[in-house]
Amino acid sequence: MLCIIGWFIAFSTSAQVTQTLRGRVVDKESKYPLAGATVVVGEQTTFGTQTDPDGQYRLPQVPVGRYRVRITLVGYKEVLLNNIILDAGRETILDVDLEERVTDLSEVSVRARRSGEAANEMAVVSARQFSVEETDRYAGSRGEPARMASNFAGVQGADDSRNDIVIRGNSPAGVLWRLEGVTIPNPNHFAIAGTSGGPVSIINNKYLANSDFFTGAFPAEFANSIAGAFDLKLRNGNNQKHEFMAQFGFLGTEAMAEGPLSRQSGASYLASVRYANLWLFSRAGIDIGTQAVPTYLDGFFRLNFPTKNGGSLSLWGVGGSSTIDILISEQQADDRNIFGSNDRDQYYTSHMAATGATYQQPLSQSTYFRATLAYTTNIQDANHDYLFLRKDTQGRPVVENERYVVEAKVPILDYQFNEDKISLATSLNHKFGPRSTLKVGLNADLVHFRAFDSTRTFIDAASTQLGPWRQRWDANQAFVQLQPYAQWKYFLTDRLTLNVGLSSFLSTLNKNSFSPVEPRGGLIYDLPNRQKLTFATGLHSQAMPTYLYFYHHPYITPANRTEGTSAQAGLIKSWHWVTGYSRLLGQNMRLLLEAYYQRLFDVPVEARAGSSFSILNSGSAFSRVFPDRLVNEGVGRNYGLELTLEKFFSQGYSFLVTTSVFDSKYRATDGLWRNTDFNGRYAFNALLSKEFVVRQRSRFNVGAKFTAIGGRWYGPVDEVASRQQQEIIYQDAGRNTQQFAPYRRFDLKTEYKINRAGLTHTIAVDFVNVLGIQNQLSLSYAPQPDGTFIKQEYQLGFLPVFYYRVDF
Repeated sequence: MLCIIGWFIAFSTSAQVTQTLRGRVVDKESKYPLAGATVVVGEQTTFGTQTDPDGQYRLPQVPVGRYRVRITLVGYKEVLLNNIILDAGRETILDVDLEERVTDLSEVSVRARRSGEAANEMAVVSARQFSVEETDRYAGSRGEPARMASNFAGVQGADDSRNDIVIRGNSPAGVLWRLEGVTIPNPNHFAIAGTSGGPVSIINNKYLANSDFFTGAFPAEFANSIAGAFDLKLRNGNNQKHEFMAQFGFLGTEAMAEGPLSRQSGASYLASVRYANLWLFSRAGIDIGTQAVPTYLDGFFRLNFPTKNGGSLSLWGVGGSSTIDILISEQQADDRNIFGSNDRDQYYTSHMAATGATYQQPLSQSTYFRATLAYTTNIQDANHDYLFLRKDTQGRPVVENERYVVEAKVPILDYQFNEDKISLATSLNHKFGPRSTLKVGLNADLVHFRAFDSTRTFIDAASTQLGPWRQRWDANQAFVQLQPYAQWKYFLTDRLTLNVGLSSFLSTLNKNSFSPVEPRGGLIYDLPNRQKLTFATGLHSQAMPTYLYFYHHPYITPANRTEGTSAQAGLIKSWHWVTGYSRLLGQNMRLLLEAYYQRLFDVPVEARAGSSFSILNSGSAFSRVFPDRLVNEGVGRNYGLELTLEKFFSQGYSFLVTTSVFDSKYRATDGLWRNTDFNGRYAFNALLSKEFVVRQRSRFNVGAKFTAIGGRWYGPVDEVASRQQQEIIYQDAGRNTQQFAPYRRFDLKTEYKINRAGLTHTIAVDFVNVLGIQNQLSLSYAPQPDGTFIKQEYQLGFLPVFYYRVDF
């Protein structure tokens, strides 16, 4: 690799390389094009222009590099954007929304909108906009939105094998994923029912536009979530120039193309594809967590057709397929498999797809309409074969030639879950003037859920005989979800802004899945010296994962299987209260403090008296849950304090420091307050990025990240039940009385970017867990030759994630 870098340096020249910066400026609420806005790039050597009647601007021949962009227009708040990158291989298209000022600038000093502030006009607190550049810049993020978000205050990951995120102590299952306004299934390869994360994201940051991430008290348009939300936006392809990208790296081989369908109309296309090549790195001896090699494929397309007055019609689609076969019968006895159990062969496949059409149109200078119609599907298919191993006289598995001796393979599990959905999301924004904006909308889903699952277990813990097949799922049902909402933003004074909203959520799954009124509200108070106070509160609700409504517990007889044991469970409810203080420290630094309290109620717990089970602990692993009948009698509480200190990129470097201290507890039918699985109690992240300019046209970046998080909670193992079920079953009474050691990880990232005329080469290596710290992950069911079966699993060790990319 050093030879490759040296070759590129040797053939670079000192001639100046330039690129075009262009885009569109529109009103934030009405999306109407704004003419006459001034766009200035740079601080010392500046380039500037103004937008045309269609809101378009163009700055050609800007030298490649990083810039600060300032957008101003009389009657609107100034926008300051840091860290805008211009590379030779790709035009930079920067679309900007401007927010109208309430008063003239001469009457009051109005703060500028800056990098990182949420694009959603109704967001008050606990919201942040993230860019594609951020997902690439942060060490350890692997180019994924979820891993990138784990660096923010109040958010923790702490699982190297998955990108689940825990927001303020809530289960990852409480995270909502939206794309172009519609809710999508878990957008990860190897997804498991009831989870929102996975090992590798299907979503590729290269086709995302700037998107919003919410960690609490979010606006009324977001429903069916109690923890947080990703509101992902898709970018359009370049409508003036054909551009291409090719990339080879640890996470796959990728290709992308974009360009104009018609330069006259401005129509464009964008398409990408990625295929995994982990087999190559597994053979090279790099630890990927398992000897079984995962395979996956994902792709994306978007066709955009402009309409009059800045509107557009877009056709888009994203999807992925993944497969892994963990064949213990063909592996060595001591092979590592953090994704499976060593008493069976496992075959697993998952598919996810979302495709739709988005129409958006400014109806006037004060009214904007948007609608998305989409179809999504999510499929998981698994089969397990139990391995009867040859045993010695003491009942221990025999190992010959470093392999277990398999006497027989017997099928013990077969399941397929399939959830198809047709979704409609509509919204109408109307601005009554600079002081008042109303947004109303409707989100509707028609869901078709099909599930089949049969399994066999041992007759008892001491038996070696498998019992008969038992059906746990047999479902084929359609239902509707509806969520109307209204939001109103009003400037009470020049400095005080009120946001109020109402939402409602209905699922026809059962009569208890209806939340008629969910009020949301917030205040923003702008103080002198670039300070701000915020407060927001709201009632939120969420349905359980669909598969849980149709689960048949063993005591349900075949004659009584018209509905699952938890078919009548209602919605989880949650009140959020969040207050915040922020201050700009100089031109490019921000301090943010937030305190929050979350009260959870109507939480599904087991109806069985004395049970410690709560749905709040599910959704973070490669497994489903199999509870007794669930009823809405549980409660929970989360509270904490968060600090963020961020320096936006300037003078060649940036940094982000986040600290969270919190407590997360729940109470089930046993009446005891317990730690949730995710009550780490603290989370700390420190990130630094430094850039060095090489020969004017090239840049070398070094990034570092240190993470420290409190360990997950667990309890004593019920050995009798675990042997019978062939998986780890914890003792009910001791649930979450023990804690894993704290999680620590140090990451480094290096990136070298070489710009030549019309071409950009990028070579990057993300050194994950560069110190090789051995962090605890979980306990797994893994029968050993010595007769034991409880195995401590550990996170991934040192993992170099690299790629080479060329843009042209």
